[in-house]
This record gives sequence, structure tokens and C-alpha cells, in this order.
Amino acid sequence: MGVDYVLFERLCELSTRFKPKGRTLMLGRHTFQIESQFAKLYERALRTHGLEGKRFDYLQEDGYCETLMRKLGFGEMEAMDFSDYEGAAILHDLNKPIPEELEGQFDFIFDGGTLEHVFNIPVALENVFRMLKPGGRFVSANGMNGFNGHGLYQFSPDLVWTFWRRTAHCEVHDCRGITKAPANLKEYHLTFRDPAELGHRLRLKGRIPHSRFYLYYEVERLPDSAIAEETLQSDYEVKWAGHENAGETRLDGV
Repeated sequence: MGVDYVLFERLCELSTRFKPKGRTLMLGRHTFQIESQFAKLYERALRTHGLEGKRFDYLQEDGYCETLMRKLGFGEMEAMDFSDYEGAAILHDLNKPIPEELEGQFDFIFDGGTLEHVFNIPVALENVFRMLKPGGRFVSANGMNGFNGHGLYQFSPDLVWTFWRRTAHCEVHDCRGITKAPANLKEYHLTFRDPAELGHRLRLKGRIPHSRFYLYYEVERLPDSAIAEETLQSDYEVKWAGHENAGETRLDGV
């Protein structure tokens, strides 16, 4: 995927509170083009978040998004991909562990729809974690609903809380669902809380639109973040921890 209107708006918002100082990376090389049906919303997003310029100022001739990222303050973003067919400078198969020289190299990693095309998701997520510096942030937007046939997977918000909070011990700053195509020029956002805090699975019946719907999240690697030995789904871990035959709970930070 690329940066569409709803991801443009999220990146504008992020730029008002986070400015990476070091290297930045995108998974895949994402495009950025103005969607004509939402043209007026780009200008609104810029004004809402106090950003200068017009929507066309953020475009580049080849259709990719490095200019957008640079003007939003995310630096000279590098691209990682399996192949160099779209001009990625860092070639790596995310199904396989990253080489040591990429560990702890990036202050910001952006995934605008790449992980859903990677088969070995546990390895890919651990790769992202290992590439982040302490204090670095990862922003992801992949299909949650309505993307059948697009990639290998559609993702659940519990994956965010289970892996990033309890397995990787990172801070989750944002976890929400967003409609890809705003109806009547009005976006629909749905915030997802941690099921471990709620004590039950997310109750989403009737709340997820049938149209294309992103799972969008932002996480930060902390100075003491580390990958745990096991990954257990949030609500089961809570149930097992409360059972008389269960071992000690690992709900760190809850």
C-alpha cells in the first residue's frame, strides 16, 4: 500500500509530537498521491495540525513518499524491501532475522501496509523491534477488515497489545481502527483498549464497518524493552493467571 488520505492525516498528527533525530525507515517503498475524491481533506488535515503549505507541496514526481516524510519532519527515510524493483536501498526478506548491522539503527519505522504480505509475522515483528533504537517508534497501518485477497493476513488489535506490550515490553501510544475511505468526507475511528485491562476480549460486534478498515497503531521501544520467551493472547493469560492451577502472571505494567 501507500500513504492515502487517512494515513496522511495520521502522519500529520504524529509530526506535531514526535521528531526522530536519527535514521528512519519504511517497510517497502510507499507511494503518496492525492486522492481526488478527498482532495479538500488534505488541506483540512494540514490546517488542523498547524502545518504549512498545500497538499501538492508534499508530492514528488515519481509518486513515492520521501518528500512527504521529509517535510513532516521524519528525516530522509530509507526503504527496506525484498527486492530493489521499487528502488529500496536496504534489501532484506522480513521472513528471516535481520543481520546484526541493522539492530538498533532506527528512530522511526513506518509500515503503511507491508507486514500483511509477510508470511512469518512473528519473525517480522521481532525484526522491527530489533531495528528500533530505545526511544524509537514504530507506526503501522495494515488491513483489519475488508482487505480479503489483498495480503496474506488481516490483523486483530489484540496482536498489538499481546506482542508489543506484553511480549516486547514496549509502550503502546495508539491502537485504533480507521476507515480507509471516509464516508461523506468524515473519518470513522475506533479506539481499541487492552483486553488484559478490560478482563475480556474486545466486544466489536456491529462496530466494525464492512468497508476497508485499517488497524493503525504506534508503539515506542523503551530503554528496558526486551522480547519475552513466550507470547500468550491477552484474555487467556488473564484467565490462566486467575486460575488456581495457573502459574504466576506476566501482565507487566498492567
